[in-house]
Order: sequence, then C-alpha cells, then structure tokens
Amino acid sequence: MAKKGKKYTDAKALIEKGKAYPIEEAIELVKKTSTVKFDASIDVAFNLGLDVRHADQQLRGAVVLPHGTGKSKKVLVVTQGAKAEEAKEAGADVVGGSEILEEIKKGWLDFEVMIATPDMMAELGKLGRILGPKGLMPNPKTGTVTMDVAKAVQEVKAGKVTYRTDKDGNIHMMFGKTSFESEKLVENFKTIYDLLLRIKPSAAKGTYMKNISVSSTMGPSVKVLG
Repeated sequence: MAKKGKKYTDAKALIEKGKAYPIEEAIELVKKTSTVKFDASIDVAFNLGLDVRHADQQLRGAVVLPHGTGKSKKVLVVTQGAKAEEAKEAGADVVGGSEILEEIKKGWLDFEVMIATPDMMAELGKLGRILGPKGLMPNPKTGTVTMDVAKAVQEVKAGKVTYRTDKDGNIHMMFGKTSFESEKLVENFKTIYDLLLRIKPSAAKGTYMKNISVSSTMGPSVKVLG
C-alpha cells in the first residue's frame, strides 16, 4: 500500500478516529483537510443496509441538488424533428438522431449525459454493450428517457445527479466543491439524505443508514452522524 504524504497525514490528524460528526462540522473538516491546490470535488458515500441481490432493494434514480455540483456536464440529446430544436434551445451541447448513433458505434463518446426521446430507444438499445458499461444508457428512472427534453437538459445543467446502489449496497455521489459556502454544501447533502430516507425499500431489514462519510478529492474521509 502506498505511503500517504505528510499533508494527508497532518490533515487526517484533525479528524478524531471513529468519531461521527454532525454534517455541519463534517463539512468544515472536509474543507479544512483538503490538501490539493485545485477546487476539489466533495463526495458522500452511504453504506445502506440493503440486500441488493433482490431487485426491490436496488435503488436507482436522480435528484436535482439545490446548489448544483459546481461541474457543468456535456449533454447529448438523441431525438428528431421538433424535439431537436427544443433540446438545442434548452442548452444541449450536442443534438442528433440516427447519425449520432452511427458515430457512437464508431467510438465517439464525447459527452457525459445522454438524454433520449422514447421513439429513439429501439435503435439506442442496440448500443447497450457500448453505453451500458459506461453508465451512459438513458433510463426512465433517471429522467433521461423523456418527451420533455427541455426540462431534462435544464435539470442536468442545473445540477441533477444520478445515484445507484453498487453490489455492496453503497451509493456514492458528488455534491459540491470545496469552494462552495458550507451552508450550500449542507443543503445539498440534506437533499440527498432526505431522498434516500424517503425511498427506503419496505423490504429492507435492520439498520438502513449503516455508515455515511464525506470526503474531498484525495482528502481523508469524515464520518457523519446519521
């Protein structure tokens, strides 16, 4: 295992081992212990008491954070006709139909979020092997398969983030930058926290929020009181 540098070690020393902090204190510590010179991303990791072998305990969806993430995502909209104009006017970076899908088949993937109208999904489904592993395939659960392309584009640009449980029942999400005011980071965090509480599967047994931690890019993680 690689040895951590002095900056990281000094930063970690500010965090009491094993202690869970109120989110307001945790945010302050994350900002204080960020050791990089750039505007680092701040992430949250939820370890949930879910048995994701069962479909009814797998969580997937999207949420619009009140203060965005500080990162603008490149949006591709796959549609045709009047919807293409709607997408362009809403601020989509790239808009196209079948011709764009041909480019993706050849290896073009210069976008971060794909939105599609339902009529394009049969054709899009053929690209599952390319888009699926990269998490780029549009899905109705995340609001990326829709006729309201303008709203979908605007939400992504405003700070919509997707979430999905991994094989261990964890959810990882970015919810801001170290340059954000602490109050805005707290509000973004609480939006995610409240959502996960609301959508707790009825089949989940035992402790639901087993562990929550926040961290900055390359910074130490801080445990949060659930």
